[in-house]
Parts: sequence; structure tokens; C-alpha cells
Amino acid sequence: MKLRQLGDVQVGAIGLGAMPMSIEGRPDEARSLATIHAALDAGVTLIDTADAYHLYAGEVGHNESLIAKCLASYGGDTSHVIVATKGGHLRPGDGSWTANGSPAYLKSACEASRKRLGVEAIGLYQFHRPDPNVPYAESVGALRDLLDEGKILRAGISNATVAQIREANEVLGGRLVSVQNQYSPAFRSSEPELELCHEMGIAFLPWSPLGGISRAGELGSRHAAFAEIAKAHGVSPQRVCLAWMLAKSPVVIPIPGASRPESIRDSAQAPELSLSADEVATLDAA
Repeated sequence: MKLRQLGDVQVGAIGLGAMPMSIEGRPDEARSLATIHAALDAGVTLIDTADAYHLYAGEVGHNESLIAKCLASYGGDTSHVIVATKGGHLRPGDGSWTANGSPAYLKSACEASRKRLGVEAIGLYQFHRPDPNVPYAESVGALRDLLDEGKILRAGISNATVAQIREANEVLGGRLVSVQNQYSPAFRSSEPELELCHEMGIAFLPWSPLGGISRAGELGSRHAAFAEIAKAHGVSPQRVCLAWMLAKSPVVIPIPGASRPESIRDSAQAPELSLSADEVATLDAA
């Protein structure tokens, strides 16, 4: 797979969003294992997770533990695989999502994630979502401390605004390596953040790039231009969507969610799909 820059390392241009394997509608463990192994076989070297990717209150970190198990059971070399996890967003177990951006909580959450992943230092640790009750600089300051202590190798933020990207990079002393925001054909309000990341050379990781778990399969029927270009190339609308994102900027590294091997295999071929400037413009306008 073609590579893209994530801070001081290169990763496959398409990552794997592992959330669907641990929340509502999740598959059995055998299928999740097959999905992650298929991703690795296809050249995926960035796997995105979070401690909040679970269903019940008593299984915090379900997705992290699953990924650790899958990596341990893989027959090939996984030393170059970056597991990106997040802290600061919580699921109490009643279906809701809450936030806790206090530095003390983030540091304890990182420690728990390190243990579940079985690593000395987390490859990429991201502040999951701003907490309205905690100054943003204080939350990001916890990531700065974790970097300085060697408990994480790289720091990122998620669900951030342009102002928060600038603030986070300042707090981190210029060491912000990634921004993970929602971005898809139906959700384009993160264009300003993408543009800023392009200017600053910071990786932009679109989450739900295909429209989300329940809508990814309908991408072509919801967005005719993607279906038409897909038909012309003899590929899926989903692959066209990811190729379109890759064409927007070299800092873009989509992390499509998957819970089936065939889904991530298709997504992983997006870097090989070359779209013309006219096709990109058509999709931009769609």
C-alpha cells in the first residue's frame, strides 16, 4: 500500500477504524479477528480505536483488548503497526456518551489503555472530544505530559475546531501530529480543519468517511456522482469515496470502519485508484 506521513513515521494511506467491532451490532470475535488480519494482509498499518468503544459499562477498552489479541495472533510482523487510541470520551453503558477532559482522568485512562494494548508507549494517543467543563489547554496539557514522560509516542486530537488545532499545537510545542474529525460526502463541515492541517503538515484522519456504520453500504444510492464514477472505473462507490479524499491532500489518511474482511480489502485498494482532476471536481461539487 502507498504510504503517508504520520508525524515521524509513515503508515498505509488507508487505516482501519475498529469501532464497529465493539459497539452495537458488533460481530463475533472470530469475524473481528479475520477482519483485522485481512487489513494487515492488505497493508494497513494504522488501526484506530478508543477506550470508549464498547457496549456495556463493565467492558471499557473492549476494542483495545480485541486489537491487542488480534495483533498477537497474527502470523506476520506487526512491529510497524501503529495503534491509535483515544481518551476523554466515555460510555456509561446506557447508550449515552459523556466527556471527561480532566488531566488526571486522561492520564489514568492512558495508563489503562497502555496495559490493555500491552505496550510501553502508545503509538498515537488522541484527546477524543473537548470537555466543555475543562479548559482545552488543560486537557491537551495532559497529552504533552504523557509525551514528555514517554508514555505515548505521538499526540493527536479529535473532533476539533480550527482554533483548537492551533491551540493544541501550541500547548504541545509543535508536536501535534494528527487531527481526527468527521468527514464524508454527506458531512463536509470539517473542510476548514482539513485545509489547516494541509497548511501545517498535520495528518487529517477522517472518521466515518463512508457515512457511518448504518449508511456506508448506501453511499452510492445516496450520492449519485460517486456511483457514476464508480461504474466508469468498475469499482465500488466506497472505493471512489476514499480515493477522492486521498486526492484532496497528501495529509489525508481515511480510517474507514469495518467489521468484515471484504470491506477493508476493498477500502485498502483505494490508493491505487487514480481519479482525474475533472472527476475530483465533480465529487467536490456533488
